[in-house]
Amino acid sequence: MDVSVTFTLNGKQVTVKAPAAKSLLRTLREDLGITSVKPGCEAGECGACTVLMDGKAVTSCLVMLSQVEEHQIVTDEGLVKDGKLDPLQEAFVEEGASQCGYCTPGFVMSAKELLLEKPNPSENEILEAIGGNICRCGAYPRIVSAIKKAGGEQH
Repeated sequence: MDVSVTFTLNGKQVTVKAPAAKSLLRTLREDLGITSVKPGCEAGECGACTVLMDGKAVTSCLVMLSQVEEHQIVTDEGLVKDGKLDPLQEAFVEEGASQCGYCTPGFVMSAKELLLEKPNPSENEILEAIGGNICRCGAYPRIVSAIKKAGGEQH
């Protein structure tokens, strides 16, 4: 059964009509054209589909569309302001923290939650925050370096 759900996506209110049990991942990609949110395992294990929901990192493959009514969803695209990358995104570029880039948006969103809560996290806190994200290329040292670099630069 289709439901009509209204929520805030990257600062703009959107309404989507789709099956209530359709995942947020599939809704973002198929209905709203948000391509940074990547399908990986679609079981909540790889982190490729991570978004912020009300400021908290969630795997969008496990969130059903019916659960996002009146919530705020932020994707990697939503971090860009006035055509300028977020300091965290800039740090990922500067540190070469993405090889193939497939997992990068999910890592960015997990790290963004951490930096919103703790602007200057320890390496252990960084590793814990990104523990639900998998990088198949093995760029972990550069990812950690990028998150450290971005610490303190958040607005």
